[in-house]
Amino acid sequence: MTIQTAFTYITGAIGDVYDPREAANIAHIVLEHITGMNKLDRLVHKARLLSPDQNARLKTAIEALQRLEPVQYVTGSGWFYGMELTVNRHVLIPRPETEELVAWVLQDLAGHSRPHLLDIGTGSGCIPLALKQHIPSAVVMAIDVSEEALAVAKGNAARLRLEVDFLQRSALDEQQMATLPSFDVIVSNPPYITQREQATMQQQVWGFEPSIALFVPDNDALLFYRHIAHTALQKLNPGGALYFEINESLGKEVVELLQSLGFDEVTLRQDMFGKDRMVKALTSRKDAKQQRRKE
Repeated sequence: MTIQTAFTYITGAIGDVYDPREAANIAHIVLEHITGMNKLDRLVHKARLLSPDQNARLKTAIEALQRLEPVQYVTGSGWFYGMELTVNRHVLIPRPETEELVAWVLQDLAGHSRPHLLDIGTGSGCIPLALKQHIPSAVVMAIDVSEEALAVAKGNAARLRLEVDFLQRSALDEQQMATLPSFDVIVSNPPYITQREQATMQQQVWGFEPSIALFVPDNDALLFYRHIAHTALQKLNPGGALYFEINESLGKEVVELLQSLGFDEVTLRQDMFGKDRMVKALTSRKDAKQQRRKE
């Protein structure tokens, strides 16, 4: 099979589950992964035959795609903020909306000489690695409850040569969170999809991505926001900032929660699709100082 016929083979094989444009994009990703050649090189060498090993890998990839496995899991990699990251079923696939959250944090930290940052629920490590890459002087820590996810994140950090301190902690365990130091910024993309919303999601998401990183109980959709906000009140330096990625249907509720807990300047921001997606809140300088004295 030639490179050109392989492209046609892939798009035809997955045409029943993906529209033509998405099928073509997936085919390009798979062929680059299998051949190591970019789109231009494949065009120049379109008549080149795939090796027996490449043919076998192509067959395996198509079978996975036909089962609706996300192409990022098929290839084992995904892109985030200009970085190629290893991903597997233990971590969420990084998404463009989360890049917007990182951009917000970076914009606010412009000119900050040595910020101390914490990412809660790090998964692949995409958020802290992007922050560290663009603020080399930052002291960055990231936590996750999943040992498997942390292994992925540590591997990404080592490959990118970025120094981030990864720890296994549960955001819902007050005693574990109490052992953390103080920070200037806490950022989190926590689980925020209710169980009832699963019926409206694509199978590529709920069928393969880790449920522990996706779902919250129907009767407590703010579970992680509430716990992380309490941690932020304890661990943020005076005037520190808390950033959340949120469920688009919970913007008002998250804002009200943070305001009720005493955060200042709570800001709700929409993503590129016009959906409520991010919230920022500042700790009161006065309240934070009083909290330090109580501790």
